[in-house]
Amino acid sequence: MATQERPGLGIALMVGFAVLAPGMDSFAKLIGDTIAVAQVATLRFVMQAALLLPLAAAMGWLHWPGRAETALHLVRAALMLVATALFFQALQVLPIADALAIFFIEPFILTLLGGLILREPIGPRRYVACTVGFAGALLIIQPSFAAFGPVAMLPLGTALLFAFYMILTRRMATQMHPITLQTYTGLAAACLGLPVLLAFDGSGIAALDPAWPDRQAIWLLLGMGICATLSHICLSFALSFAPASLLAPIQYLEIVSATVLGLVIFRDFPNALSLIGIALIIASGLYVFVRERQLHLKRRPLPAP
Repeated sequence: MATQERPGLGIALMVGFAVLAPGMDSFAKLIGDTIAVAQVATLRFVMQAALLLPLAAAMGWLHWPGRAETALHLVRAALMLVATALFFQALQVLPIADALAIFFIEPFILTLLGGLILREPIGPRRYVACTVGFAGALLIIQPSFAAFGPVAMLPLGTALLFAFYMILTRRMATQMHPITLQTYTGLAAACLGLPVLLAFDGSGIAALDPAWPDRQAIWLLLGMGICATLSHICLSFALSFAPASLLAPIQYLEIVSATVLGLVIFRDFPNALSLIGIALIIASGLYVFVRERQLHLKRRPLPAP
């Protein structure tokens, strides 16, 4: 779908994503361990598919994917499903702002993977920025690891899986409507997650054994699914209205939103060491984005005289 560039609308939608996405995390944290984390992650995508499929069908945005496209949808969904489950597991003990800040090393991982997999050039200054960003993450992880154990490492796994997810998304985002892509992501994740839940029903494995949610958990799951769907719709349309290099820094508003929600709902606030780590991650991430934009402008051909 070709769309006219509208930077103002793109920025507004990206702000909407940054406000809504931590809301999904808050609902997941409120659910806690009352039901299996794999069940929470799977239902998040089931609700996304249920909300978007009728819209995509009514607007004529669906198509029958071929074998290669289906494989890509399934791989993307598997990456996103496991990444979501790891993050939701971490949220059971970590403050939202800390977990999200650790996750935000994802742009640095994506930068490094872009050099290794896509053969994109990476200069020494971006390597330094990535190192500083990882150092900031360590400042957050170290006290969290001491307090909560290995669960503090789970957002790192989420960041790594999400970086691979983004590499695949680069290949597919220009080939179909944003709603179509999100619909197929939800369907593929549901097709992968539901059989796993059926296989582990009654197994006694806390993270995988599903249970029927009570009334409160049902409302929390609905809130999580709505926030997840709306936030990713905002993200998809924002990227269709404005370039990623303009929108990417706005995503750091997520940490602000997460800090506010963590304080209001859970009485959590990052300690001094975590605040320093968050500042290092944000500063390094902004430098990477600015540097990427400068290099893109240099590579862009000059207009014909």
